[in-house]
Amino acid sequence: MKKLKVVLVHDYIKEYGGAERVLETLHETYPDAPIFTSIYLPQFLGPHVERLKNWDIRPSVLQNLPFKQKLISPIRLIAPLIFSLMDFSEYDVVIVSATGAYIPNMIKKGKAIQICYCHTPPRYLYGYATARNWKNNKVLNFLGELANHFLRIIDFNSSQKVDYFIANSNEVAGRIWKFYKREATVVYPPVDVGSSRFKNSLLQVPKAKYYLAGGRLARAKHIDLAIKAFDKLNRTLKIFGRDFAGYGDYLRKISRDNIKFLGEVTDEQKFELMRNAKAFIFPSEDEDFGITPVEAMGMGCPVISYNSGGVKESVIDGKTGVFFDDLTSKSLRAAVKRLDKLNIKSSNCIKQAKKFSKARFKKEIEEFILSHA
Repeated sequence: MKKLKVVLVHDYIKEYGGAERVLETLHETYPDAPIFTSIYLPQFLGPHVERLKNWDIRPSVLQNLPFKQKLISPIRLIAPLIFSLMDFSEYDVVIVSATGAYIPNMIKKGKAIQICYCHTPPRYLYGYATARNWKNNKVLNFLGELANHFLRIIDFNSSQKVDYFIANSNEVAGRIWKFYKREATVVYPPVDVGSSRFKNSLLQVPKAKYYLAGGRLARAKHIDLAIKAFDKLNRTLKIFGRDFAGYGDYLRKISRDNIKFLGEVTDEQKFELMRNAKAFIFPSEDEDFGITPVEAMGMGCPVISYNSGGVKESVIDGKTGVFFDDLTSKSLRAAVKRLDKLNIKSSNCIKQAKKFSKARFKKEIEEFILSHA
């Protein structure tokens, strides 16, 4: 059987979040595949930069821009053009990892099969909560909506170039049908629940007297609700992760001494925090999938989550965590108190998390490509 020549395409590489973890596993699955992207900024990857050191990353001409790290948002206006200059006609399969930041499906594929692993259609184009609160400025709102009108047209047209869509959740598969009128196969993201760090995960770990929240500190994650809730509860909340668009500074301003900011942490530090926390707090709005809550469950840590988006497909209410229905600190406080009354077993959390393993992801991706390429 002929070995397929595969290439990977990713919006940009500046943070290391859920989408980049998926990209990493795609790279492990196809280690010879080069990775094309608009901009590569390893200096912003913190402790995760070592994970990418042996990758064949090929950024676009935008890599030559001065101050490019400050232009990530406005670059979305020209990103479709930049990706349209990328020619992959020499490859058999192009896997586009679409994070929802740019419109990367405009590439030239030639005779190659174009598969889009879609984390979400761009949230800023379709009314979903985003990291930046630009709509409060009337001028920016007007200009942004004008630009978004044309970007939506481009985004729809680019979606029709894709041969096959893979969605990271049923939630996102629904968005792909709603906005693109395209069907998508669901392959849940990989969560590293099979590594040696989980060797003691089946043991009932005595929980410390703190709760945990974190990830990318962006507005759509609504960490401020958790801070306000734990202010009223007077319980310790530890928050990890890097600031995004100034939101971290705001969070620190509204916090008291019971809120502990840990900054960006390594994976090992994160998993140790999860293993010992009473619960992982996840108030994110319309989450695409939510890898971090699954990681928490993999460490035997129950999840308290807003009942919204893809997290409804991973957390089992009353068995591996609890949901709250209103995006308010009052509703979150009630969920924390409800969890107090439940006997959620770490073993049930771990069992649920293993359904989203990295081995399962690789197997499903390889089978999908072999059956469609």
